[in-house]
Amino acid sequence: MAFSNFSYIQYNSRMRYLGIDYGSKRVGVAVSDESAKFALPLAVIANTENLLLEVERLAKENDTRKIVIGESRKYDMSANKILPEIMDFKDRLDKRGYKTYLELEFMTSEQAERLQGKHDKIDASAAALILQSFLDKQSS
Repeated sequence: MAFSNFSYIQYNSRMRYLGIDYGSKRVGVAVSDESAKFALPLAVIANTENLLLEVERLAKENDTRKIVIGESRKYDMSANKILPEIMDFKDRLDKRGYKTYLELEFMTSEQAERLQGKHDKIDASAAALILQSFLDKQSS
């Protein structure tokens, strides 16, 4: 049976994001599902001179150019001591062609530890909390 009159629209519904919980020693990374509804912990990377290359590798493996970075601030909204490093990292990703977003975050590592207990992937869980907060705002 031929379907020569059958037509359809093909589209790519993939909207995967990476989430970043940037820390001075370790960086947690999370990834969304393809529908950009759920965030899942992915990896913890040492914050070394190879950080940018490692994040790019994970972005490529997960087929995304969209990265959500936790914007860490004090409770009075002033910059804390790590925010300049976060902004520099964001700028470096932007210059390499990534679409980056900032998501305000407070104590996500502590939240993740309270929910899951202390473990060696807690920074990835914190990244998932940051990314999930961003995704939730996109869908509302």
